Amino acid sequence: MAAVLFLSLPVGAISAQKAILLDAQTGRVLYEKDADSRSLIASTTKIMTALIVCEHCNVLDRMKIPKEAVGIEGSSMYLQEGEILSLQELLYGLMLRSGNDAAVALAIYCGGTVEGFAAMMNDKARQLGLDGTHFENPHGLDSPNHYSTARDLALLTAYAMKNPIFYQTVSSKSVRVGSRTMQNHNKLLWRVEGADGVKTGYTKAAGRILVSSATRDGRRLICVTVNDGNDWADHSMLLEKGFSNYCVQQLIREGDCLGYATVFSGREAQVSLVAAEDFSFPLSKEEQAQIVLSGPGFVYAPVVKGKTAGYAYVCIGDGAVGKVKLIYGETVERTVEPQKPTIWERIFGGGK
Repeated sequence: MAAVLFLSLPVGAISAQKAILLDAQTGRVLYEKDADSRSLIASTTKIMTALIVCEHCNVLDRMKIPKEAVGIEGSSMYLQEGEILSLQELLYGLMLRSGNDAAVALAIYCGGTVEGFAAMMNDKARQLGLDGTHFENPHGLDSPNHYSTARDLALLTAYAMKNPIFYQTVSSKSVRVGSRTMQNHNKLLWRVEGADGVKTGYTKAAGRILVSSATRDGRRLICVTVNDGNDWADHSMLLEKGFSNYCVQQLIREGDCLGYATVFSGREAQVSLVAAEDFSFPLSKEEQAQIVLSGPGFVYAPVVKGKTAGYAYVCIGDGAVGKVKLIYGETVERTVEPQKPTIWERIFGGGK
């Protein structure tokens, strides 16, 4: 579910052909521009590569670099055949130096072959619901059937940043691996408050692609731009506006009474409808949330405390942005003595 009001920017405010700004915790899209069109994604591919390695391998394992991973086209950490490195060291080379050779080495170790690893990448994309994404390699060198969308990259990144090893890797500004000193290509780590990832990308055909993350007061925003010649400035502006123009508010607390339902044939005339979980959402100063309860508004006794009672929908304008499960707040027994059916019971079929 998505809200109906986005961050308002003047026409031409950003240079990107495609872009999105996502609140990672709530999933709210704060800004988007052609976010579902497929594009070449260059080295931002390595977000998925790193995630697969983090989830399937022990990054303390060490591997001998095979000849297949040496001399790969494009950016490189300059691996030598036969040298031995840990997977974590290769992850640094992958995400800080954007090493295509590191991508191939990790793919072979984790997937057996580059093709086998690409199949793992596509399986993960399907699991995450990334319908606009397909991978053919672990590094992102141009291929017609290797693509993603700004939205998919944002959703993938929001998921990946929950992995502590992935987070540690992409948030590192510089590391030393043997004789190699590697500095992160992501300039936002030095320029934007709270910046903590994640990946740059560039080929001549794809243009400049950037995926970034910043966290302030426990709130994370993910920004993606595709084919953007002014990406550092655009990300800085979008992240700042996302933090300043929207404030996360707790709209519902677990245990809040959100309404009542009429009870037919019960010892009590009504029962409370209670929220079974918390719900928070980022709102701008101009927005006000409304809570709408589903269901007919009545129930027949007996009613059992804690049983599901429907849902409360949180709405902004004409759009629902979330829902919260409702439960009954009390147990209401059925009346012992038979009663003359009320007009409502006769209408709704509750009478005898």
